[in-house]
Amino acid sequence: MSGSLTTTDGDLTEELASAVDRRRNFAIISHPDAGKTTLTEKLLLYGGAIQQAGAVKARGEQRKVTSDWMELEKQRGISITSTVLQFDYDATTINLLDTPGHQDFSEDTYRTLAAADNAVMLEDAAKGLEPQTRKLFEVCRMRQIPIFTFINKMDRPGREPLTLLDEIESELGLTPWAVNWPIGSGEQFRGVIDRRSREVVLFTRAERGKQASEQRLSLEDPELRELVEAELLDLAIEEMELLDAAGAELDIEMVHAGELTPVFFGSAMTNFGVRPFLDAFLEMAQRPIARSSSDGLVDPLREGFSGFVFKLQANMDPRHRDRVAFVRVCSGRFEKDMTVKHARTGKAIRLSRPQKLFGQDRAVVEDAYPGDVIGLNNPGMFSIGDTLYVGSKVEYEGIPCFSPEIFSWLRNPNPSAFKNFRKGVNELREEGAVQILYDTDESKRDPILAAVGQLQLEVVQHRLENEYGVETRLEPMGFQVARWINGGWTELDKVGRIFNCKTVRDAWNRPVLLFKNEWNLNQLKQDHPDLELSSVAPVVSGVEPISL
Repeated sequence: MSGSLTTTDGDLTEELASAVDRRRNFAIISHPDAGKTTLTEKLLLYGGAIQQAGAVKARGEQRKVTSDWMELEKQRGISITSTVLQFDYDATTINLLDTPGHQDFSEDTYRTLAAADNAVMLEDAAKGLEPQTRKLFEVCRMRQIPIFTFINKMDRPGREPLTLLDEIESELGLTPWAVNWPIGSGEQFRGVIDRRSREVVLFTRAERGKQASEQRLSLEDPELRELVEAELLDLAIEEMELLDAAGAELDIEMVHAGELTPVFFGSAMTNFGVRPFLDAFLEMAQRPIARSSSDGLVDPLREGFSGFVFKLQANMDPRHRDRVAFVRVCSGRFEKDMTVKHARTGKAIRLSRPQKLFGQDRAVVEDAYPGDVIGLNNPGMFSIGDTLYVGSKVEYEGIPCFSPEIFSWLRNPNPSAFKNFRKGVNELREEGAVQILYDTDESKRDPILAAVGQLQLEVVQHRLENEYGVETRLEPMGFQVARWINGGWTELDKVGRIFNCKTVRDAWNRPVLLFKNEWNLNQLKQDHPDLELSSVAPVVSGVEPISL
């Protein structure tokens, strides 16, 4: 292996164990407008990674948010791609996986959660649980990811804190445990009481984008009554006593099993409660954990490096027309210039220019450890779900594709631009920006775009025009449901002719049935009860995808 170390095995194991112990990796999940990008920026601010946080929908010459880099994101003030932000806070190295909040991009979020060890569920205090949050919570539950809840916008009129806790318990079946409790809300939000230390943290509004100043006092300190209105303080203490009487304990094992969620209150926009949240989160969060693979659970302390690709992104830097594969390191130590095996193709690859990512900024990375995310230049050899490893072969569980709900022909009206059209479609398909399907009639060469939401299709058109210089037309197909066939073409051939649906091929040459509605799907199930259909594409290994 190139780039091998000269230290003894014992030193190496100790260094690896220490590095894993220092790392925390998490994704933030939320509904649009819950304040996710703002919270991300404030966490970076406290980590010293940026000096001033930019307002989300930046106007004029105000700073654009660090985690939103794509032109369309800046225009619309939303996050539509997941980025990775790595920074140090005290003695901890944090990998923050920023995810899109918009529901049209939930598939990108599903993939990012595959690389996360912890999730922060962000709620708007006025709205409580919202549809997108529930959907992403289910993915966390499926993967048994520990969930920490931050109830945001406490500086605005909102619902009662006790009601918000009840909702989490009754609707998600998740036991909430309030780590801190708010004193007042809206205009009267004064600070929080730490339930474990019985310490009060009072906040003073800071200049926009700066760290809020905090004052810490004991709950028994007589000075507290001079700083906070008696009725606000008494109400907070009374509510805390109710919580204490309910008798739930803060059990870290239950947190790591995804059964209990520590809850924090604050306001990301004004910085109230962000630092107490970050401190407590880093103390309780799960360190990088063992991952499932073809070879059983792989321990982060396994000697050889291994990791998997969970995201691909083209043209992060428009000047260089680059393509980056995001790799989650799962075991061992990664080093610049090391040679790794590509599990799907069996090829050896030298990783010569690995990058540490921070939004759009890069720095060449010398080494990385389990829990870290690195960016690799991708000349077209990587697919989502690919495993890279050193030493004995290991292959991590693939990342499934979910069922799209919108289907459109993508037409290229200018034949002379076909070369760029093909390049753009192939690269965006690699990224997983949308799923690409093909007609079974080979004479129909135009690809079919399949997506969860309309905005995904608009983004593909926008990027084809801006990044590849190709104008395209979308032609809706009128289908709403897609199903893969377990057993593939062989099973489909047994059934013979099928009515009220269209058969297409996916990028891995598997049959996909498109239905106009659920009623047509149910009709097929009744007519052919032996045909097994799946709403999630089977995970692929060892097969090259079809290119346009």
